[in-house]
Amino acid sequence: MTKSELVAEIAKKSQLTKADAENALNAFIDIAKKTLKKEGGLALAGFGSFIVSKRKARKGRNPQTGEVINIKASKVVRFRAGKALKEKL
Repeated sequence: MTKSELVAEIAKKSQLTKADAENALNAFIDIAKKTLKKEGGLALAGFGSFIVSKRKARKGRNPQTGEVINIKASKVVRFRAGKALKEKL
């Protein structure tokens, strides 16, 4: 599902205009980004949790040349589905 398809579904389910639905989705995305950066996690009951975790520095290989390269440590966002979501799937 693309963002535009999601906006259309939100508009349909909530009886909002597509513009209002897109504004709501964009607001949620902005809030989620700020919350993950500041607090390191975001939990939505019945849906799941977004958690920021650290990935260690490691060695990798350039697939074209086979050369060993160093990959820097980084932060990644992981999602863990909630019980209700798991049951629906």
